[in-house]
Amino acid sequence: MLPLAGFTVLDFSQFLSGPLTSLRLADLGARVIKIEKPGTGDICRQLYTSETVLNGTSTVFHAINRNKESIVLDIKSEADCRVIGDLIAKADVVMHNFRPGVMERLGFDYARVREINPSVIYGEISGYGKEGTWAAKPGQDLLLQSLTGMTWLSGDATNGPVPMGLSIVDMFAGGNLCSAILACLYRRAIQKVGAHVHVSMLDSAVDIQFETVTTYFRDGQLLPQRSEVSNAHAYLAAPYGVYRTADGFLALAMGSIPQLRQLLDCPELENFADGEQAFKERDAIKKILMQHLVTKSTAYWLGILEAADIWCADVLDWNRLTAHDGFKVLDMVQKVTMGDGFAYETTRCPIRIDGELLISTKGSPKLGEHTEKILEELYG
Repeated sequence: MLPLAGFTVLDFSQFLSGPLTSLRLADLGARVIKIEKPGTGDICRQLYTSETVLNGTSTVFHAINRNKESIVLDIKSEADCRVIGDLIAKADVVMHNFRPGVMERLGFDYARVREINPSVIYGEISGYGKEGTWAAKPGQDLLLQSLTGMTWLSGDATNGPVPMGLSIVDMFAGGNLCSAILACLYRRAIQKVGAHVHVSMLDSAVDIQFETVTTYFRDGQLLPQRSEVSNAHAYLAAPYGVYRTADGFLALAMGSIPQLRQLLDCPELENFADGEQAFKERDAIKKILMQHLVTKSTAYWLGILEAADIWCADVLDWNRLTAHDGFKVLDMVQKVTMGDGFAYETTRCPIRIDGELLISTKGSPKLGEHTEKILEELYG
């Protein structure tokens, strides 16, 4: 029995942040019903991130909407709104990620939903909160990364702003909403009260940077200073970075410069110590390491460094990662099957409960696939 078995989530959200929240709730056992508009449904169905298409729909949609049901309802139709109201009455969680004011105009803001279901947990994700000059802006990941200083943390100092290659703000906002919903469901079980949970992508983007922002204020608002070469963290000293070897790349985390000098047989590092010097002169140290490490293979250096318990790693691509025994033992890939029999591979939920993996074999829904089934449940 999964922890959220018996709970129902009514999900109006689309794109990534909201669907990521409901995906995690589904993996934990909740029944997730996607409310989708006629014709197009979740806009993410047509949001192609590559030329790869799965069963006529974008790979992104399949990845984050498995294990859910889809019902097509026109929120602007009076008859369909009555159906939505009846679904809300039976739901434990209602959630969306529309811009502020949209659900109010559509008649399903928290005040209205609470009238229908007083103990409901109502969750929403906005881009920039509900107040201020940015409130009406589109909540898109790259835009949030750009506005919150995050792009000045990645890449070398000469690169200019560099965004992350993942929709990291969407992911953290979705994770934050999921955590809050779970906490409120626990409170409801004890106190029998509902809740209104609001998470903004802006809040989440700043919170991701808690370490660097705290340092910024402590440093008298000094902006991040990325290293010129092999930058992997603007606030960490050498050797922290990724270096080219004779046949690949090597990642070095925190480490003692004198110890590295000895282990790597690199006399050019003799005049460098740990601590403040390793930070202030990190560019010089990293340039020496860059010239030295390229002379031997990755395996050669790993054999020396790992034996001395130095924090280091090979730099794998997905081909090498998925072929590695260290990955295979995780059993992170699962095959799921859609209602029409189409099967595809994707990641599983990363959570284990009582030692058991949370595996689900149910693929993403076709648009409106469960409309008839859900209506029959409601009205017989």
